[in-house]
Amino acid sequence: MATGRIKLGMLGGGEGAFIGIAHRIAAYMGEKYELVGGAFDVDYQRGMAFAETLELNQSRVYPDVQSLIEKENELPADQRMEVVSIVTPNFLHFPMAKSLLEGGFHVICEKPMTMTVAEAEELDHLVSQTGKQFCLTHTYTGYPMVRQMKSMIASGQIGEIQRVDVQYYQGWINPVIHDTEKRKSVWRLDPAKSGISCCMGDIGLHAFNLAEYVTGSEIDQVLADLNYLYDDNTLDVDGTVLIRMGQAKGVIRSSQIATGEENNLTIQVYGKTGALKWQQEQPTVLTWLTEDQPAQILKPGNSYNSKLAMDSTKMAPGHPEGIFDAMGNLYLGLAKAIRNLPVQSGEYPTVTDGLRGMKFIEKVVLSHREDNIWITI
Repeated sequence: MATGRIKLGMLGGGEGAFIGIAHRIAAYMGEKYELVGGAFDVDYQRGMAFAETLELNQSRVYPDVQSLIEKENELPADQRMEVVSIVTPNFLHFPMAKSLLEGGFHVICEKPMTMTVAEAEELDHLVSQTGKQFCLTHTYTGYPMVRQMKSMIASGQIGEIQRVDVQYYQGWINPVIHDTEKRKSVWRLDPAKSGISCCMGDIGLHAFNLAEYVTGSEIDQVLADLNYLYDDNTLDVDGTVLIRMGQAKGVIRSSQIATGEENNLTIQVYGKTGALKWQQEQPTVLTWLTEDQPAQILKPGNSYNSKLAMDSTKMAPGHPEGIFDAMGNLYLGLAKAIRNLPVQSGEYPTVTDGLRGMKFIEKVVLSHREDNIWITI
């Protein structure tokens, strides 16, 4: 069995790619991984130049995923990459993940996992068939106080869930959506690269995943009303989705044209005896409400938190943890699985979460197209 630091490769994430930086920091944080190479850019020479800035061995920089798989598998087992992170535009996720799994690699993948449900089902089957680990980076599930929220709901501290309300507002598309030429240059608004949805497929998917993660329940049905703004814009940039989770009901509100908003993700879960609220822009605060007591503020690093929350906390109380820390927790969870160590439920999202997410996107778009009707996921 392999020991030592896990040898990591990366597809995409080259010069100027914020998401690549986030993944590299996340991997380094727990001191469990070593980045050894990858295919960082569609332009091989640019990728080589970028790898040089990271002081990587140039022989481990490849022009494409197939070259990476072929050459890495020629190396001795104790030297080759064990896991590869996919941090490319959406349309490349499935073919790359499929090739990597078939080539014998564990996979870390950005969301959405694929372009279609059929592709997601194929990856789900491949993971079972190959026995390889698959981590989908729904990063917000890595925050300590989100994990505390999950633990409190699971232990019944707010009672039976009655309502779930998730909001995810950004404003970054607003400056480009109103200009025909500008919006043609944004890959997230291109169906060939983004899939059938922009807003819901990008950030609405995070809201969906977070709702299911913290409650431990699946969303059964959705009724969606999406906003495209212009007839010649084929992908949604805003929308509202009513949700049903067994007896509980709720709403997912998601927008990328919420003028002035940065990354306003908020989740509120209301139970029979209490409620919990969390905001991504204030990630160290979990608010606990009950009917007969003042609101309580819970923060990470304190002994009253659950084991999952405490294991996910790397700073002393009062020192904020952020997005890199949250993603780092996903990498740490996967590292345990790769090394066959015990993994707690909820330590990292899996291929199953990816399949659930693709079903959500397809049903939301279908609900809107069918004149806002309820659709079973």
